[in-house]
Amino acid sequence: MRTQGKKRMALLLVAAVVALGAGCTNSGTSGTKEESKSATIGIVQYVDHVALDAAREGFVTALADNGYTDGDNITIDLQNAQADQSNLSTISDRFISNKVDMVLAIATPAAQAIAGKTTEIPILGTAITDYEAARLVDSNEAPGGNVSGTTDMNPIKEQIDLLVKLVPTAKTVGVLYTSSEDNSVIQAKIAKEAIEKLGLKYVEVTVTNSNDVQQATQSIVSQCDAIYIPTDNVFASAMPQVQNITSQSKTPVICGESGMVESGGLATLGISYADLGYQTGLMAVKILKGEAEPATMAIESATKFEYAINGAVAEEIGLTIPDDLKQYIIK
Repeated sequence: MRTQGKKRMALLLVAAVVALGAGCTNSGTSGTKEESKSATIGIVQYVDHVALDAAREGFVTALADNGYTDGDNITIDLQNAQADQSNLSTISDRFISNKVDMVLAIATPAAQAIAGKTTEIPILGTAITDYEAARLVDSNEAPGGNVSGTTDMNPIKEQIDLLVKLVPTAKTVGVLYTSSEDNSVIQAKIAKEAIEKLGLKYVEVTVTNSNDVQQATQSIVSQCDAIYIPTDNVFASAMPQVQNITSQSKTPVICGESGMVESGGLATLGISYADLGYQTGLMAVKILKGEAEPATMAIESATKFEYAINGAVAEEIGLTIPDDLKQYIIK
């Protein structure tokens, strides 16, 4: 009996040690999992073009510069809608289903798509002209919900002034934009006011998608002396098509941003989308650190503007660049 009691006691001690060891192991595993947990950031980009790509890259760079690196302590789920509304809806559903921790929406349609499906996930936007007009926030100063970000509102009046400086003989200015893009409609209205205030005639031709670009451009070159195109996603993607027509008609095109100039426009005084994306990334860092939330983060504007002039286009249409602007020729 005494021997059996000793054996029983030994077995109990072994079981206790095993249980204690298992408890330590579980605790250690739990701690490791918590420490290695990374935030998932969904990026939905409306379409591929130079400006939106630059904004995305600037955002990711800002995160990395502040210690948040994809594949290390954050996971970035990048999705491109290719300018398709149904794709935007599917991508938004994907982010919600996967319970991402934050969304970067690049361009107004992308932000409207995801914001229409969730009021819980923090959303930052960039390459969006007016959040309030797009019904994304209560006000640009106090968003009030789960959306904030940066605006790409351009110095439109100054861009029209640049047009007049480059084409002083212009009497009629044509404006091309997409009628379904809220940001483009807003910019066209401001451009119209600036053009007419200078005593110039205003004409416009709108498109609904990229299939209309060629016909719209062909139509407007016969009605004007120079063209203004705002930061419009459809036209930004179709600038080579625009150039094919305007180079033949010798029509100068002033654009909303430098990427459009690089792709076939003549000139701009615009924002740097890489800088704007970086600025948005710094806002994301504050959210990731728990220092702020979209509801109380005012919409931020670009802090500087840059000239960009396409020298090859100027030569192609026979336009002489003023001496004080030659330093801004980019190609």
